[in-house]
Amino acid sequence: MYSTQTNTNTYTVVDIRKTFENCEADIRTIARRTGKWSTDYVDNIMHDVIKLAENKYLNTVDIALLRDSDNKVLRASKFKINEDGNSTDSDRAGRNNDWQNIDNTHLTVILSYSSKWHNLTSQQKRDFQNNNNFKVSWSSSSIDNSFPHLSNSNAQLYSSKGYELQKTNYK
Repeated sequence: MYSTQTNTNTYTVVDIRKTFENCEADIRTIARRTGKWSTDYVDNIMHDVIKLAENKYLNTVDIALLRDSDNKVLRASKFKINEDGNSTDSDRAGRNNDWQNIDNTHLTVILSYSSKWHNLTSQQKRDFQNNNNFKVSWSSSSIDNSFPHLSNSNAQLYSSKGYELQKTNYK
């Protein structure tokens, strides 16, 4: 006997924005707890991230705390996008109280782009960023964002109508 299940969730740009509100709350808490980013800088990051997400150009968004001397990642949070989820309810944002303001460290954000983004020409990417008034000058990163030297644990799942962000913490 066989059974099939069809996922018929239909999400909109509003659902993407709603889902990213929780991610934004987490990033704001991390910025505040570490003292590394201003609220204006978080606004700029989230502006660009949401524009990319609305156009299905993102796979993950990572926030990492790095030691200044060698850029070693001390801890991180990864937000992985699942456009075909089945969850319709979000966990509550937060639980970032163990991020600390450690001397001689800095925060960075790492974006992993979808194949849809990678299939654009360089000019199409520039046009997209210009047309959407991007706030951050994004550049390549050499950081291994699988964070192999850190332990990981699943954290909150944020979602709206099947559009999901699974948060994973790395320590």
